[in-house]
Amino acid sequence: MNEPIIIAIDGYSSCGKSTIAKALANRLNFAYVDTGAMYRAVSLYFLREKLNWEILSVKEIENTLDQIAITFVYNESKNSSETYLNGENVEDEIRGKKVSQAVSEVSQIKAIRSRMVGLQQSVDNRSGLIMDGRDIGTKVFPKAQLKLFMDADPKIRAQRRFNELKATGKEITLEEVEENLESRDYNDTNRKENPLRQAEDAIVLDNSNLDQEEQLIWVLKLLKEKGLI
Repeated sequence: MNEPIIIAIDGYSSCGKSTIAKALANRLNFAYVDTGAMYRAVSLYFLREKLNWEILSVKEIENTLDQIAITFVYNESKNSSETYLNGENVEDEIRGKKVSQAVSEVSQIKAIRSRMVGLQQSVDNRSGLIMDGRDIGTKVFPKAQLKLFMDADPKIRAQRRFNELKATGKEITLEEVEENLESRDYNDTNRKENPLRQAEDAIVLDNSNLDQEEQLIWVLKLLKEKGLI
């Protein structure tokens, strides 16, 4: 019996990892997990409860994680999955400025990463699985049949993120977005626990000059060349 196909997508913030992952999942009818949303949901819980993750003990963090349930519910009207925290739809809130500023720090904590990685590895992948994040190809699924590492020009990434936030009514400047991305890149690549890095067998997708449809075509062609679809 053939192993279920797993596609691991890693890369920097605002490179369109989730966008291409969702598009592939829809086209291939694979399960999809947005690991970034998981860390954002945890960050939101800590912020709401006014918990300072910098001073909490490992046991206190683990006890806090026991109070958190993260699920994804498909929204047919939007044709996409939305993130639920303890039964509440928090998809919009976890994309806000406060969570974006906190998530890089929260996701560096060993106890949190260990819990999230365990949850990610336990996802039902029998129908095929696409997962995006920072350590999917290096830590979560090191034996994934296809690993992509996404990148783009920092200025383009910032402009894309700025446009997304403005479209949802967020009050933010382009300079603030650039600073946030720069900070997240540093934290992601320099943290002790599972830092962002390109897996040795990952294929780089620089989408600085590619639109969403061109990226989808590029990855589908790659999958066909590898005999995975």
